[in-house]
Amino acid sequence: MLSVAHIYGIFQNSLTYDDVHINFTCEEWALLDASQKRLYKDVMLETYSNLTAIGYKWEDHNIEEHCQRFRRRGRHKRSRTEERPYECKQCGKAFSHRCYLHNHERRHTGEKPYECNQCGKAFANRSHLNIHKRCHTGEKPYSCNHCGKAFSQQSHLNIHKRIHTGEKPYQCNQCEKAFTDYTHLRRHAIIHTGVKPYECNQCGKAFSKHGSLQTHKRTHTGEKPYQCNHCGKAFADYSYVKLHERTHTGEKPYECKQCGKAFSQRSHLQIHKRTHTGEKPYECKQCYKTFANCSALKIHDRTHTGVKPYECDQCGKAFSHHNSLQTHKRTHTGEKPYQCNECGKAFAKHSGLQSHKRTHTGEKPYECKQCGKAFSQWSHLKIHKRTHI
Repeated sequence: MLSVAHIYGIFQNSLTYDDVHINFTCEEWALLDASQKRLYKDVMLETYSNLTAIGYKWEDHNIEEHCQRFRRRGRHKRSRTEERPYECKQCGKAFSHRCYLHNHERRHTGEKPYECNQCGKAFANRSHLNIHKRCHTGEKPYSCNHCGKAFSQQSHLNIHKRIHTGEKPYQCNQCEKAFTDYTHLRRHAIIHTGVKPYECNQCGKAFSKHGSLQTHKRTHTGEKPYQCNHCGKAFADYSYVKLHERTHTGEKPYECKQCGKAFSQRSHLQIHKRTHTGEKPYECKQCYKTFANCSALKIHDRTHTGVKPYECDQCGKAFSHHNSLQTHKRTHTGEKPYQCNECGKAFAKHSGLQSHKRTHTGEKPYECKQCGKAFSQWSHLKIHKRTHI
């Protein structure tokens, strides 16, 4: 068996894992009996543990993951069949190996002996330090075979894969909402308790999560620490910059299983799904008209309140919709972006182009219910109806 000191000496002389590892072909492996296979696995795991202990940089992450799988499997078997003679004196938790107990004890003592030589951050385990170092190197050895996105940790890749599979194994036992990873479930569970221990000292607004309070405080300070590395646009929340970056990369990881249409945000997919189900969960309290999404309801509410928050900076005219303001601005600029592909005539509004096209097609979709006469434009039908009055 190779000791840690001996391994350290070997790797100081620039040897690799392959130099101390015996590789069997499938045929050779089949000839080994059970005890020989166990011995090989024990030696391989001991070598892996020693290399990890000295901070060896793995070039082939498939080998590293292979060793980690063996180690996890071994721990699982021991947890069911072996004794756990090493007990923590503080909490009573027992372990099958002394080294596992030592690692655990650091949770109580707060000891963090492994320090990053770049930023000074300290860790209780060397493996956590090695993972952290990838923040500085930018190394992302674990790649998604579906979309190519890469991650610094295997666990992050496993969680990401659920975006593609739709798997949500962690379910809330109060509202049955499901999540792709356990941490998101834990954060969500606080909603049901109603506890909001984190309060803003400027406006008094309270939050269930410390991170939410920190993000909220930036609405007062104007701080936007997260910057897009494509265009430089800054954001107050890290999640917002990640969503924004997809406008540059074109990444659309959320796909509709019914029609195949893909979206950059999960919320956009949820709204889209309602076009298939016909669901309209947002209801106007004044006229009871229903809508598929909250933003459409908010815009509709302005027809009742008369609120017109979008004002033209040239003439002062105000509008209830942002796109109505954009269309209006073209009366000042003279811009006509919608052009007829038959005669070249241009229009400021898309609806103007659609009406014009009917002069070429002869289409008359607006019909008088009294006399049957048809018109190409709604306004012409309204004028005609007066002849029947």
